[in-house]
Amino acid sequence: MTIRTFASLLLSLSLFSAPASAASSPGTDDGQAAFVPGQVLVKFKAEATATSRGAILARRGHALIQDLDVRNFAVVRVSAGQSVEAAVAAYQDDPAVEYAQPNYIYSGQKVPNDSIYGQLWGMKNRGQTITNAFTQPPGSPLSYDVNYPGSNPGTAGSDINAELAWNAITDCSSVVVAVVDSGVNYDHQDLAANMWSSTAFPKHGYNFVDHTDDPMDLHGHGTHVAGTIGAVGNNNLGVTGVCWKASIMAVRVLDATNHGNTASLISGINFAVAQGAKVINMSIIGYNPFDQAYSEAVTRARDADVVIVVCAGNDRKNNDAAGTNAYPCNFTQPNLVCVAALDQKYALAGFSNWGVTKVMIGAPGTNVVSTWPGTNADVDYPIPNPLTPDWSTSTTTSGGWSSTTATTAKGPLQILADPSTFPTGTYREKTDDHAWSGLPIGPADAALLKYVIAGEVPYAGFFRAAYAAGETASDPFDGRTPLIERTYWEWPESNLEDSWSASFDVKRCISSPACTIGFQLTSADGPTAKGIAVGKVRVQTLALNNTSYNTIDGTSMASPHVAGVVTMLRAYNPRYNYADVVEAVKAGGRSVPALVGKTITGKALDAIGTISYLQPITGVTATVQ
Repeated sequence: MTIRTFASLLLSLSLFSAPASAASSPGTDDGQAAFVPGQVLVKFKAEATATSRGAILARRGHALIQDLDVRNFAVVRVSAGQSVEAAVAAYQDDPAVEYAQPNYIYSGQKVPNDSIYGQLWGMKNRGQTITNAFTQPPGSPLSYDVNYPGSNPGTAGSDINAELAWNAITDCSSVVVAVVDSGVNYDHQDLAANMWSSTAFPKHGYNFVDHTDDPMDLHGHGTHVAGTIGAVGNNNLGVTGVCWKASIMAVRVLDATNHGNTASLISGINFAVAQGAKVINMSIIGYNPFDQAYSEAVTRARDADVVIVVCAGNDRKNNDAAGTNAYPCNFTQPNLVCVAALDQKYALAGFSNWGVTKVMIGAPGTNVVSTWPGTNADVDYPIPNPLTPDWSTSTTTSGGWSSTTATTAKGPLQILADPSTFPTGTYREKTDDHAWSGLPIGPADAALLKYVIAGEVPYAGFFRAAYAAGETASDPFDGRTPLIERTYWEWPESNLEDSWSASFDVKRCISSPACTIGFQLTSADGPTAKGIAVGKVRVQTLALNNTSYNTIDGTSMASPHVAGVVTMLRAYNPRYNYADVVEAVKAGGRSVPALVGKTITGKALDAIGTISYLQPITGVTATVQ
């Protein structure tokens, strides 16, 4: 029979369950208690006189620094070369001493000195106003008309309790966290020092869009996510991540339009797992039928003890509803943590999806300030009336594309329409109508064509968009592959109220001496319809730099708050497996009324609650005799 003393049993329990830095005092990360060098506090017994106390100090070569306002209690300076620990032990053996201890150091909550830290309400909500609050134009795909300055300023205390957690740990670099997204600007001043290091992948990850080893972000989404997880903290500039020190792996699976596919996503997950990531953030959503290949990749990550943090989606949907199919949030593997977005008052963000059986927890997701890969610029291409000379048109019948004004809920909008009577008339049978315009862009690192579209394409009809680069302006449908081709399709007229409803990568037009954009509508015999309207044609460019920041909304911005805390937890207690981590996120959260009946836990992320959570001890027995 095994016999353990009580002390050895306690040691076994602590090795099994205690956080790695459980002995740390506030303000330290090295696992060592902090105290004033060369000083001890000595409490003499009541019968000790002033003379005897002085003799005790003199015998040890110590000096009185201060008598405290408690009888027989003193601050003492130890002799040169003697450790505080040795001095404390010697006093403990003195029959005239009640006890002795180091003069421990305490501090206020650990606060980074980063210049934009005061704007990070998700880390510390003081009820501050976010000065560069992101306001999407009404009807935009992200904000859905929610005016987030309405919750700006927010409610003090509605945050993830990051400062309390930072008293315990700020260095998460022992755990690799993969940002499976649009890439990361690994040269950014607030990210470069915290990127994953690999001799095999010198640019800190991989690009599954272009199949290269360069995962540079040409959209912005992934860089923003990475900054919330692990922007360098306490470096006197920019923002700070949940983890001040990190090991961020950049895995590009989304293109410059922020879209990817099953093949790129599962490749990204597989790469992250193979290269040792223990946390993956995927701020990605898709409303598709069950994707078995995608699901199997998540399962492989589970089998490798990897936690995957995902977003709930920005479409005001109940992910529990039949047919919603919001993946990866709706996958059921236990290593998934799906996150809803909260605003600055800790209400459920108006755009956020929810789901009492699918969405686990909420986190800050509005007016989130973070790193950005560069500077964006928008160049609008007006649709004049009449179209010429800016636009050229052709038709095989008559009429075709023309310029007109659409009446929308947001006011009049100049559009390119076919037919000119849109939306009250119908276009012609057996017609092939083209419209195109020059599209000079100039120097940039990325370029996206954006526009709004409304209308319908009937049976055997087509709507196409295309562009041609490096040639004199000409019809881009002359034997070229279109950007998009749609048949049997309908776009609601409310799309015209959006900031954009279609986005395409036109990087081949960058610095090209000539570039052309065009739209095509064709029809066959039989029924026709009200046709097509295109408006707000613009090109958005990105010029990379290492100093930009941006403020945006989305459940994509809530997810990395959780991924950062998960990474912090796995660094703080490396004995936790994925199930322990997920349970700690759930149990360590803070109840929020807005999430009750909306999420699995009814809770918001709480960093200190999560890292303080201890699993119940199992599999330990002892016999005391």
